[in-house]
Amino acid sequence: MNLSRSTYYYQSKNKAVDDAELIALIEAIIEEFPGYGYRRVTRELHRRGIPANHKKVLRIMREWGLTRKTKRRWIKTTDSNHRNPIYPNLIKNLVVTAPNQVWTADITYIGIRSGFVYLAVILDLFARRAIGYSISRHIDTALCLAALTMAIVQRKPPKGVIHHSDRGVQYAAHEYIAVLLQYSFLISMSGKGNPYDNAVTESFFKTLKVEEVYLWEYRTLDDVQIRLPFFIQDVYNHKRLHSSLGYRPPVEFEELFYKNQKTVPTALIPSV
Repeated sequence: MNLSRSTYYYQSKNKAVDDAELIALIEAIIEEFPGYGYRRVTRELHRRGIPANHKKVLRIMREWGLTRKTKRRWIKTTDSNHRNPIYPNLIKNLVVTAPNQVWTADITYIGIRSGFVYLAVILDLFARRAIGYSISRHIDTALCLAALTMAIVQRKPPKGVIHHSDRGVQYAAHEYIAVLLQYSFLISMSGKGNPYDNAVTESFFKTLKVEEVYLWEYRTLDDVQIRLPFFIQDVYNHKRLHSSLGYRPPVEFEELFYKNQKTVPTALIPSV
């Protein structure tokens, strides 16, 4: 047949699996990433060398009851009725091309047996990476400052990073603004009553709740403080595939960026 010896003996790196093995693999992926839909499951299988078709993956997930079931609750976390200064939106239509160009900040609630606790988070918009967070019983400026401080310590940001948040009193407070100005941030705030101005952070909260919070019955603040850092650091930042990042985790996406740039990021510390 005029084939070379190497071609004759070639073995594909992709692993052929039967249906039983594929079901077991899909179940294992869903167990590790409970919020994955069939597209992300298919991509994860491909990353593991399994050449599965997305239509087959969807069929198996439906037949075996592995599709996502979303549970929704809503508590107001933004109080924009204050007299502190409001800053213009600097990120509307802005294209982010590198880390440490835009950080976004927001707050959400976590239900426990006795009520609610609150999570403040800072994301680097480029890779949607969580770089700072804080958990507290109180939805106040101290909560947000703790998340910001963590992000500053981890990233050591250059001058001119845009800090974008809603108009909530926590982010407009004099103490918070003073820290932003101290580190030469450019301050940006969403339009009044427009959640889409901070859509990436809202998407992060949705992922956090669907894939972590709704799957656990947190009883105390201690339960939240144990589980959430693990999910944010080990799962969300390092493992979870993001469709907007070419189905890569945030840390991998950032590392690939710096590898292609052939530069060493002085402020990039991979622990968060």
